[in-house]
Amino acid sequence: MAGSGDEIRERVEAFARGQLGAGARPRIEGLDRVLVGRSRENWLFDLVWQDADREVHESLIVRRDPLGGLLETDRAVEFAVLRALEPSEVPAPRARWLDPTGDSLGRPSLVMRREPGVCDYFVLNGDRPLGERARLAERFCDLLARIHLVDWRALGMGAFLGDPGPWASHAELDRWEAVLRRDQLEPYPGLDAALAWLRAAAPPSQGTVLVHGDVKAGNILLEGERVVALLDWELAHLGDPMEDLGWVTQPLRTKEHLIAGAWERHQLLARYQATAGIDVDEASVAWWNVLATYKTAVMQVSGLRSFVEGRCEEPYRLTRTVARTLAEATGT
Repeated sequence: MAGSGDEIRERVEAFARGQLGAGARPRIEGLDRVLVGRSRENWLFDLVWQDADREVHESLIVRRDPLGGLLETDRAVEFAVLRALEPSEVPAPRARWLDPTGDSLGRPSLVMRREPGVCDYFVLNGDRPLGERARLAERFCDLLARIHLVDWRALGMGAFLGDPGPWASHAELDRWEAVLRRDQLEPYPGLDAALAWLRAAAPPSQGTVLVHGDVKAGNILLEGERVVALLDWELAHLGDPMEDLGWVTQPLRTKEHLIAGAWERHQLLARYQATAGIDVDEASVAWWNVLATYKTAVMQVSGLRSFVEGRCEEPYRLTRTVARTLAEATGT
């Protein structure tokens, strides 16, 4: 489903000439596709070009839309978020260039600076000593607080991200129901029942913050214990801070975010409240836990449609684990 390496190389070199000018004579070294992540095609490369009498080397990555998969998101919005975050204290990759229509790179794409470090989805429950893993868990929590403390208005994010006001819960329900209706190939009565429960119980927001939407260890570049950058801003939007807390404490992702006996749910929420200075409404977080599971189910439905239509190679489906977790949480 992905383009060939030769095709991508030619496209990226031509795109770089357009950005830098033909006199820069850009060339690509070491182009490789990273086979992790399920939403974008990620191509790593080094770009070399001439700037006056010196040769410049820069490590970059192209995030290119696939033909299909679990998510459909907007590269232009992701690019705008990354650019807006540059003067902030949030460690995010530097965005270099954008091809919003795919006219140059074949599909909508953005080019970012490639940061050092490695991602490990299950680092909190991996082989590192417990003390080190607990410190990392605290740093991940502090990172989430730092995102929510961003002054999104001062950074101009209101120009491209809509403020849902006090009913961010309704806005997210509308968004994900629309995705379900667009992509479902058959009735899903369990999802309809969960949606009705979510609408009846939807909580108001206590304020509007920048929401990342997919904070997890697998999206965090680490060098040792240092957080280098938080990746994958494609789901970023304005909303309720409890939404991100609901995502990182949902039952489907316990192994990614919690450490049994050392970093439990209550410890994460308490540290977040102390660090961010934002009161944690546990009932609201519990509601967002359920929405996180509902979103996971909808993404699986979208992935199935992409597979049936020949736009991706993995046969996604609504799994029994996700369906059961959602039913148990809503009593449906």
